[in-house]
Amino acid sequence: MAKLLYAFSCSIDGFIAGPGGDMSWLTPHLHPDPVVDALIPRIGALLVGRRTYDGDDPHRGGPGEGQAFGGGWEGPQFVLTHRAAPAVPGVSFAGDLASAVAAAKAAAGDKYVNVLGADVARQCLDAGLLDEILALPVPVLLGGGVRMFDRPGPAVELEPLAAHWYRVLG
Repeated sequence: MAKLLYAFSCSIDGFIAGPGGDMSWLTPHLHPDPVVDALIPRIGALLVGRRTYDGDDPHRGGPGEGQAFGGGWEGPQFVLTHRAAPAVPGVSFAGDLASAVAAAKAAAGDKYVNVLGADVARQCLDAGLLDEILALPVPVLLGGGVRMFDRPGPAVELEPLAAHWYRVLG
């Protein structure tokens, strides 16, 4: 059965995007990474927030622009949105979290559903749906932007699985 994984690169001070969703800060740090390279074949579907889907691309100007993992992954994508969207091959749009998660898990089979977008990850965490977190720190201090998690509330316990990889305990 598919698990929901929030895998992301972040600055040392906890931001996944700069001010206004800028992802250009990440471009100089995109290089082969054995953790990411091992993860990609284990991803069966993406669950993407609308701002992330419409947002900036760290691969802009390169051969992988507009493609998941810079073109290193292909498969079904499920975008959580309340706005109408044009039909895009391989992309489904869902208006509520429960149906988006269910569709993504069904499509992923026994692989991961990789969550892209801080707000969708927060919603999954708050709903008790997020299974694992993989935080890949990048040696940059952004000082502002989109936080990897921006949520008030009780602490969430995590169990270490590997370097930077955690199981969500609740």
